[in-house]
Amino acid sequence: MGLEIRPAGPGDLAVVYGFVRALADYEHLLDKVTATEADLGRDLFGPAPRVFADLVEIDGAPAGFALWYYSYSSFVGRHGIYLEDLFVVPEARGRGAGKALLRTLARRCVAEGLGRLEWAVLDWNAPSIAFYDSLGAAALDDWIVRRLTGGALKALAGA
Repeated sequence: MGLEIRPAGPGDLAVVYGFVRALADYEHLLDKVTATEADLGRDLFGPAPRVFADLVEIDGAPAGFALWYYSYSSFVGRHGIYLEDLFVVPEARGRGAGKALLRTLARRCVAEGLGRLEWAVLDWNAPSIAFYDSLGAAALDDWIVRRLTGGALKALAGA
């Protein structure tokens, strides 16, 4: 098995967008996807990208992706990486693709002197939670994620 990780390039836009939609479908959130392929292209491959994607290929075929960006911790005094999306196609799971994507990000963190690699996982996703636990990832049970969107975001902004 030839497993390779590489940064996504503009020619991979349709593949990345397809993986975003496949992940949303797996998470039963496809109806929440409002991003277009053009949105991702602008943000991943525009003049000043602030979000990045790595692809994993098995025997030359795209098998998954990691979409990530730099975060910052004032407590740690270091940047980190926030993994927004991690997805491996079902037929490639258990073959090391997800671990390879995470290893690539961990290596980036170490090489760049970053303080952490973090992400969120849905509470019902037992297979992913078990996988992350096997890597030594700690659950932050004392933190609750909060989010403002839509009307609440505009109301707070004073719009």
